[in-house]
Amino acid sequence: MITLFTLGSLWGLPDPSPFVMKTEVQLKMSGLPFTTRKSRPPEAPKGKLPYIEDQDVLIGDSTFIREHLERKYGVDLDAGLTPRQRAIAWAAERIVEDHIYWATIYSRWGVRENFDKGPAIFFGGAPPEVAEAGRARVLENLHGQGFGRHSLAEVADLARRSFAALSELLGDGPYLSGQTICGADATLFAGLAAIATPHFDTPVRDALLKFPNLMAHHDRMMARFYPAFAHAEPELA
Repeated sequence: MITLFTLGSLWGLPDPSPFVMKTEVQLKMSGLPFTTRKSRPPEAPKGKLPYIEDQDVLIGDSTFIREHLERKYGVDLDAGLTPRQRAIAWAAERIVEDHIYWATIYSRWGVRENFDKGPAIFFGGAPPEVAEAGRARVLENLHGQGFGRHSLAEVADLARRSFAALSELLGDGPYLSGQTICGADATLFAGLAAIATPHFDTPVRDALLKFPNLMAHHDRMMARFYPAFAHAEPELA
C-alpha cells in the first residue's frame, strides 16, 4: 500500500500545499490503492511535502513521485495524448509550478495579514520571534527567486499574464488536452485552488477570478476529486 504524506486540510483546501493536492489527485487518477498520513516538512526526505512511502521506499517531490508511479506500476497519466499535447501539458505545469507558485507564496507570506491568519499557524506555540525568523527565511527565498523584489501589484500583474497563457492553453475544453484528462490537469487544478481559496484575499486571486475557463476547470476538478470541498467554490469576479 502506498502512503501519501500530507499536511491535511486547511484554509478551505484539501491541503494547503498545491504539490500535495497535485499528487493526491494523480494518485486518484492512477487507480492505485493508497492511504494518506499527516506529516511535516522536516520529516520528509527532501524537507518538503509531499512524499510517499512505497514498500519501505521513500520518494520526495511530486514530479518524481509521478515518475515512480508510472515506471513501477505501468501507469500513464498522459495516455492518449500526442507528443505535442504532452509538450503543452509539460509547459502548463512549468507555468504553474515555476511561476504561479511563487505568486502564491508571496500572497501568503509576503502580505502581513495573510501570514498572520495563514502560515503563522505552522509555528504553533513558538515565540513570535521564531515565526518572524521563519517568515524572514521565506521572504529571503522570494527575493532570491525574484518575486520578492516586486510590489504586490506587480506580482499580481505577472500572475495575470500566466493566467492568460494558461487560459489560452485550456481553451474551451474541459481539460488541457480537450476531452481527455491528463496528469497536468492535476497540477493546474492544484495551482489554481491554492490561489482561489477565499481565505487569502489578494490581487493575485482577483486576477485569477477574471478567467472563467480556468475557474470552470478548478470547479470541475474539485467536484470530481474532492466533492466534500466543492461547496466552497469561489464566485467569479
